[in-house]
Amino acid sequence: MKVAKFGGTSVANAQCISRVKNIILSDPEIRFVVVSAPGKREKDDTKITDLLYKCYDNVRYGTSVKEAFKPVASRFNAIVSELGLTLDLESEYESIRQHVGHGASCDYLVSRGEYLCAKIVACYLGWEFIDASRLICFDEDGMFDPEKTEAIASKLLGSAQNAVIPGFYGTTPDGAIKTFSRGGSDISGAIVAGAVNASVYENWTDVDGFMRCDPRVVEDSELIEMLTYKELRELSYMGANVLHPDSIFPVRKNDIPISIRNTFNPKAKGTLIVPTTRFLNGIYVRKETFITGIAGKKDFVGIAIEKSMMNSELGFGRRILNVIEDNGLAFEHIPSGIDTLTVILDGHKLSEELIRKLVFEIENVCSPDNIHVIRDLALIAIVGHGLSFRPGAAAKVFGSLAAANVNIKMIDQGSSELNIIIAVENKDYEKALNALYDGLVRK
Repeated sequence: MKVAKFGGTSVANAQCISRVKNIILSDPEIRFVVVSAPGKREKDDTKITDLLYKCYDNVRYGTSVKEAFKPVASRFNAIVSELGLTLDLESEYESIRQHVGHGASCDYLVSRGEYLCAKIVACYLGWEFIDASRLICFDEDGMFDPEKTEAIASKLLGSAQNAVIPGFYGTTPDGAIKTFSRGGSDISGAIVAGAVNASVYENWTDVDGFMRCDPRVVEDSELIEMLTYKELRELSYMGANVLHPDSIFPVRKNDIPISIRNTFNPKAKGTLIVPTTRFLNGIYVRKETFITGIAGKKDFVGIAIEKSMMNSELGFGRRILNVIEDNGLAFEHIPSGIDTLTVILDGHKLSEELIRKLVFEIENVCSPDNIHVIRDLALIAIVGHGLSFRPGAAAKVFGSLAAANVNIKMIDQGSSELNIIIAVENKDYEKALNALYDGLVRK
């Protein structure tokens, strides 16, 4: 039994949904389908989810609900008409407008993209529609509740033969709609796959799979045919955004593999994401490679602290991290030496005012000899199982960058056998990716 999730580009218009139907009906093992809200139809188009966010804002600033919702209704009506369905969504629209008019939350409104899309796909397939609000549970604090969800979803889905489920949202104990973060339909699909103990969770998107490096930066980047759960987490965190990195958690318990497939190229093999322990035990075998993938992101900031005898000062690191935490931030990396420590932070979350505040507070709690800010850093992760056990692995990384005249600002490997992380200046990011790919993959 398979669960298939189709992303926004896969259901962007009637033609795309027709293609989705062909994929589903060509594989009798697919019994449950999870859908996103319709995405962009062309480059300059707007995703339904973004239209719904705009609708919410317009209503807040005085536009009538009916007027603000028109672009959304128009888009869905066009899909229904072009598919030749007799489905009348007007009662659904009216219910949505009434909820919004009575103060419904933003989460409720933006979730209606997935809800309405699932209604259409279910009608088009002739399958049962099951609302995600009946399956996926969040607790009182808005955190996903896996135990409650598994108990409810397993029972409800166990009695269904074929069903379409909207992604992206669930409900809190008081019945309010709560959404995952953007891209959360991937998580919904994984939850359904875990609940029914699927043999495979297929995630259908608009690319052939994960590439060894960002194809927008590195030409002719190769497809990764297989990677592990852990490698997925590393690559996704560092910017390889084919699949939401949290999608592995609902399927990990039952060791369900995830298959990334291309809706617009269904004959492509795709990328298979497999349980890490089974891979390390030899159950899954792939062609031997030096590295699995290279991924990175720009715009990090480092706060470098120097103090003599730092290593013997009890609680020094804790006090710095308390400052970071008290300002609502999470650190990315903390490379350190005997008298130095650098905290790497996501620059997108930092204003100049907040940086100055952090520096001031760190000076107050730690009295460092010197503290300075390093801006415009890019982090790059070289990912692959067993990197720390390969003689010369680090030498190849550093040699590739040296040959391209790229200066390394930070190195962070620690005891990890899975990755080597380096920092370079933003301006050297693209050059560094190409140098690493040439040196480690193309050779």
